Amino acid sequence: MGHVIYLLVLLGCLGVTAPLELALKTKVYARWRKLLLAIAPSVGVFVAWDIYAIHTGQWTFNLDRMTGVILPGGLPVEEALFFLVIPVCAVLTFEGVRRLRPRWAPQTFSAAVREDSR
Repeated sequence: MGHVIYLLVLLGCLGVTAPLELALKTKVYARWRKLLLAIAPSVGVFVAWDIYAIHTGQWTFNLDRMTGVILPGGLPVEEALFFLVIPVCAVLTFEGVRRLRPRWAPQTFSAAVREDSR
């Protein structure tokens, strides 16, 4: 069982946040194009960074806790999934909070500063 721990953690993260889609009607998955646009930059940067760190010996993985499936570039499949799953969970959580607290919706920086100075 030790070789799937990383996958189980990722599944747990999705299991906790995915119900927000149904319970709060966040429509994150329904707006999949926007979701991809939101997470693509972080996925690209961090996958490249991880591959670089692996190849320079700055980063390693405990393969006893992983499936052993290695993607091109030497990246374990669990690590690639991490960079997809965690941002999706973050977006689901953010949209859930926005749904429950509409007043917390983002505003421009200048509007926030004016409001704080009152």
